[in-house]
Amino acid sequence: MKDGKVFGKINLIDLLVILVALAAVVAVGLKMTGHLGSVVTETGSNITYTARVENVDREVYENIKDFIETAQAQGKPGDQLMASGALLSGYVTAVEATERDDKAEVLTSNGAPLVVYAGKADRVDVLFTVEAYVGNNIKTELGTQEVRVGKSHIVKTTHFELVNATVMSCEWANGTGADN
Repeated sequence: MKDGKVFGKINLIDLLVILVALAAVVAVGLKMTGHLGSVVTETGSNITYTARVENVDREVYENIKDFIETAQAQGKPGDQLMASGALLSGYVTAVEATERDDKAEVLTSNGAPLVVYAGKADRVDVLFTVEAYVGNNIKTELGTQEVRVGKSHIVKTTHFELVNATVMSCEWANGTGADN
């Protein structure tokens, strides 16, 4: 260092300013990419998932089944999904009902069994099969909902809406989510 210059050519303060500016550029670059390692590519994927809604009125189930069958008779995959007034790239392609077992057997004071019915006889559990395209295979978002096994879900199409569904299974066309 001679006359306050590094290597006799650059001022020490100028060198510090350059280093701070370079560090800022690196910090901004890391912030924009989120990390130093390789970037996981977000790609779209076709998914198929099932969602179950419990304790549905049998008449509601029959109407939903009719909507899906009518759409399929018209050459569509099923009843189209929607969210916030917009159509989504997905369809309810199948629906099936399972009889509810809403009875419990209890013992009376003399030890005799007594059957108690906890629910209505005209109720069923409904399992929906949904086929859709998601634009991000990491988040697996469909509309405003993430599709993840065990997560609460709303099954909403152009003709019906059922809340309190639970996602039971999810399969990606080309692997599992972020592993693609």
